Amino acid sequence: MKKNQSILFFVWIVSIIATLSSLSFSIFNHWIPCSLCWYQRIFMYPIVFIVGIAFYKNKINDIIYVLPLSLIGMCISIYHILIQKVPALKETATQCGPVPCTGDYLNLFGFITIPMLAFVAFLLITIFSIYLIKKSN
Repeated sequence: MKKNQSILFFVWIVSIIATLSSLSFSIFNHWIPCSLCWYQRIFMYPIVFIVGIAFYKNKINDIIYVLPLSLIGMCISIYHILIQKVPALKETATQCGPVPCTGDYLNLFGFITIPMLAFVAFLLITIFSIYLIKKSN
């Protein structure tokens, strides 16, 4: 497997882990996602299929279609982290659905939350997508 193909495979694995993690939080832990979590899922789930097909067909250039999804998802994750962790923003955040977006189902070490995990996944996907785009040009 070539280096670029390996990186594409890594991006695919990251998106699969993020997708399966979010589904397991809902299915096995019975955690109801807030509205911002749903938006992050909306931008993560298609990445699994786009990158999976690109990897299968060995079309590295198709990673260009992932970049807008990962950038938007990353922005949503950053906002979600901020309204969870910054007290001034937490107080002004509105209820965005049946579950408050400021709630923490998961809070490891005081900073690892579900939006933080989504942010890391989107960040990795973004960094490696940009790398692949630059290498393919």
